[in-house]
Amino acid sequence: MIGIPIVSHVLPSLEIIRELVARGHRVTYANDPFVAEPIEAAGAQLVPCASKLPVTDNNWPDDPIAAAGLFLDDAVHVLPQLHAAYDDDPADLYLYDIGAYAARALAEAQGRPLLQLSPTFVAWDGYEEEVAAHLRKLPGADAYRARFADWLAHCGATTTDVDAFSGPPAHALALITRAMQPHAEKVDTDRITFVGPCFDPRTEPEPEPWTRPTDAENVLLISLGSAYNHRPEFYRQCIAAYGDLPGWHVVLQIGKHTDPAELGTVPTNFEVHSWVPQRAILEKADAFVTHAGMGGCGEGLRAGTPMIAVPQGAEQFMNADRLVELGVARRIDTEDATPQTLRAALIDLVADDEVAHRSAQLRAAARSEGGTTRAADLIESMTA
Repeated sequence: MIGIPIVSHVLPSLEIIRELVARGHRVTYANDPFVAEPIEAAGAQLVPCASKLPVTDNNWPDDPIAAAGLFLDDAVHVLPQLHAAYDDDPADLYLYDIGAYAARALAEAQGRPLLQLSPTFVAWDGYEEEVAAHLRKLPGADAYRARFADWLAHCGATTTDVDAFSGPPAHALALITRAMQPHAEKVDTDRITFVGPCFDPRTEPEPEPWTRPTDAENVLLISLGSAYNHRPEFYRQCIAAYGDLPGWHVVLQIGKHTDPAELGTVPTNFEVHSWVPQRAILEKADAFVTHAGMGGCGEGLRAGTPMIAVPQGAEQFMNADRLVELGVARRIDTEDATPQTLRAALIDLVADDEVAHRSAQLRAAARSEGGTTRAADLIESMTA
């Protein structure tokens, strides 16, 4: 497995790694030591590859072309490290994250099979015209594409066209519930298989324990995930919205970049943590305020928990709209997230019988997609 050191990209596939190791496969995982702990805990052998992505200070640019440039810079930096690690011991199969461009270049140079594990939605028939074409018109896009093409011409990859290289892979497992895929009916299912979110099959349907307070009539979880989560002002708005709301117990995850002192006075119906067992809480929660990252969306749908989507960046805006289309969420943009709008959205959400009905339907659909066991079976079929 070759990945990138973004937690939301590492976690979705870890149970697949763990399952492959349990089945007797030797699994190495090339990634930055920043994410060594969860990788090694899954049973994989870490192949340390220093990354240039800004994961330690969480300093991601808002401009999509600038962000894309960071991933290209990382690929240029990582590829020589991958060659040093794998040229004398090539893998029978390379699994790789959607953002790990160097992985595809390595596999193509070695003539080895590869399979993408996508933690987010995949391209569909029409994606080029509907999304990619607009990105190519942004300032800086031409220079970025020229730099990408120059790297492809000299890195050993056999696919040297930028759009083909960064576009839909020949084979991929989408680690998301199919409901979150835009235009799912237009996805080439001969190349892409939706297996849904992948959790430890031994803990299904009950994840790690979390005790719901006995005096809580309702539980609300608030989490902005692992990347765009230094949002103290937003957390203060949530505290004003839901503090002392009758019958509600609120679990607030603020991430490691926010100092609890930035929140001001915390009401007694709140508990504040830098990290929480999100999936376990969602199984027993009545509502979820989420940044609409794909991991959070999948966990919310799988738990059947209605959501308030407050997107922060990247694909989260599309995800938020998708949740609304599915009938299980309300969307509030950050600039509109006042105590009044947040509180009104929660009250409206939990009172809507149709939201409850759709949440139950999508919960059943998400749990039928196969998850970890199906993903591991498919991977093994490529190594037979």
